[in-house]
Amino acid sequence: MSEPNTELKNIIEAALLVAGQPLTIEKMLTMFPTESSPTREEIRAVLEMLEEEYAERVVELKQIDRSWRFQTRDKYASWISRLAEERPVRYSRALLETLAIIAYRQPVTRGDIENIRGVSVSTDIIKTLVGREWIRQVGVRNVPGRPALYGSTREFLEHFNLKNLEELPPLSALRDLDVISNDLNLRLDLEQGAEVSPADVTGEGESHDELEQEPEPVMSEAKTAERE
Repeated sequence: MSEPNTELKNIIEAALLVAGQPLTIEKMLTMFPTESSPTREEIRAVLEMLEEEYAERVVELKQIDRSWRFQTRDKYASWISRLAEERPVRYSRALLETLAIIAYRQPVTRGDIENIRGVSVSTDIIKTLVGREWIRQVGVRNVPGRPALYGSTREFLEHFNLKNLEELPPLSALRDLDVISNDLNLRLDLEQGAEVSPADVTGEGESHDELEQEPEPVMSEAKTAERE
């Protein structure tokens, strides 16, 4: 590697270590003066080099959507989590079911979720998911009342350590929610409520021909069929 590329690698590595959030290539480019800015291809080459360099370390370079970040490997999560001073957040079964439906069926309305779960969706659940920035409104359905359409966000991918929605487990591999919550290091309040089966999540939904969406909803192109 030439000396300039070595320095570029050091700059990118340092930025990723201190950023505190995933960085896009566009954000990395803002660190450099216009007259001496590296190309996107050069930054991508550096990222590939760092990914290889950290392949055998306890810290890995992880791509999240179009961003990159350093993170500890999953196998050490149980130890690292003990450093947190705050008590783990507890999530209800209803909240996790709602989040799963949105992730696999997006874009969906609150009514779609209620039809699948068979029970009403609490406003607090939607507020919690929006507040944690795991979901956002991506448009409205062009029907009377113009109900809001919800989809997942990049923050959802970051929190659950997913590069993109393609890394969601296939529906055939879905297990009981308590097992999933343990795998995701989530505290689950076991409450009485309808379970969501893979068949429910991928049940025949209404056509999206009547959707009126905002431009470029986050990952809304992911189709349920790609999970099966």
